[in-house]
Amino acid sequence: MYKPAAGGIVAQIPGALRIYKDGPIERLLLSPFVPACENPDAAGVAMRDVVIDRGTGVGARLFLSTAGAAATTGWRRLPLVVYFHGGTFTAESAFCRRYHRYATSLAARAGALVVSVEYRLAPEHPIPAAYDDAWAALRWVASSSDPWLADRADPWRVFLAGDSAGGDIAFHTAVRAGRDREGTGGGDVEGLVLVHPYFWGPDRLPSELAAESFLTAEAADRHWALVTGGRAGNDDPWINPSDEDVAFASLTCRRALVAVAEKDLVRERVRRLAARYRGCGGDVTLVESAGEDHGFHLSGPPRARSIELLDHIVKFINKEGSRGRGQSYRRRRQK
Repeated sequence: MYKPAAGGIVAQIPGALRIYKDGPIERLLLSPFVPACENPDAAGVAMRDVVIDRGTGVGARLFLSTAGAAATTGWRRLPLVVYFHGGTFTAESAFCRRYHRYATSLAARAGALVVSVEYRLAPEHPIPAAYDDAWAALRWVASSSDPWLADRADPWRVFLAGDSAGGDIAFHTAVRAGRDREGTGGGDVEGLVLVHPYFWGPDRLPSELAAESFLTAEAADRHWALVTGGRAGNDDPWINPSDEDVAFASLTCRRALVAVAEKDLVRERVRRLAARYRGCGGDVTLVESAGEDHGFHLSGPPRARSIELLDHIVKFINKEGSRGRGQSYRRRRQK
């Protein structure tokens, strides 16, 4: 491990990243790599890694619920969740233990096929690289070129999901899909799942002045310049979505689940975004976790509120009456 000289840090995201003046980058928020295994694990989930774009290195880990797959008879297919991990845009991975465990639980509980996207990280790949990678992943999913997607997934029950920075990425992927509805597109999207999505802005909201979160407003104020290579400030629509962005996201995904933690620094911004989404005609399920902080659901072993939050997400994904069950899939195949 690199051991820098004292005083060598030139930029940092507390608890996540340090950049030293002589070049090295130290990532503090990174759980160990876990290999994939196509043989179902104890949770009944098979998994394998795929390359989406060899030029950029974008890939994904696929998590297939074998119980759900066994039930894919006739026209019945699995819901498909495209998941973007958190980690301040600078850390973590679809292949790390933390997100491997979470995606496994999500696939098992929802009876779903989860595509956990491995996007490029800042500062080596400044924003908007992560958003471009997310779009490439959605386009790849829409192509159904992978046999698991072609044989098991319902293309009319696609969900964009993510937590923290990944929630921001999922939101903006929905925005891009909305803007591109008349173009080649990223396919049909049923819903949006935002778990403690990370948004910020140039002004402080009241909750941010008295936050109990481990996140600090001071660190958030400096964060966006670091991940964009100094090219954008906190008024950037990527981190401070416009009303037009919200309208396009709600056009893409008529249903959204938005999760808020009571102690989260960004909780008020997230509640406001949910209200704006609803104002654009979107059907919003707001889930609030009392006494919890940003990203609490990833801490193991799972606690009662973590399980409760996952239950809400599973119920949202498998909501009866959602498009795609049976008839919609048949119509799509017959075109």
